[in-house]
Amino acid sequence: MSSDLAVLLVEDRADDIELTLRAFKKGNIANPIVVKEDAVSALAYLTDAEKSAPAIILLDINLPGMSGLELLKRIRQSPKTKRTPVIMMTSSSQDEDVIKAYDDGANSYIRKPINTTEFNALVVQLGMYWLATNIPPCR
Repeated sequence: MSSDLAVLLVEDRADDIELTLRAFKKGNIANPIVVKEDAVSALAYLTDAEKSAPAIILLDINLPGMSGLELLKRIRQSPKTKRTPVIMMTSSSQDEDVIKAYDDGANSYIRKPINTTEFNALVVQLGMYWLATNIPPCR
């Protein structure tokens, strides 16, 4: 899989960042990956007029400062990113987080597996579906 469009990973845990980057590499997913460790810097990236909207956004809920759920609302309010697929990838198992994420426009909600092998398989499946199989809206 190859595309010029980036994958935006919004994640504050270094271990999860490393696991995700490694899984994308193992899965031969060639899209560039932009990592932002908090919602404020992710929002700045997304609103930068010089940058295209990413192909997908992998978004954690539990972030320092602004939550991933608040960032999701802002993503959906922007004409530039309102149709960008947002996959909530989080360790939260709270039913209210799942409901809120979908109510606010998430395209998918996935609980991160603890097992590294399962995590790698999950990231490859995400990449295959959202980057190779899914037909994105016209940009």
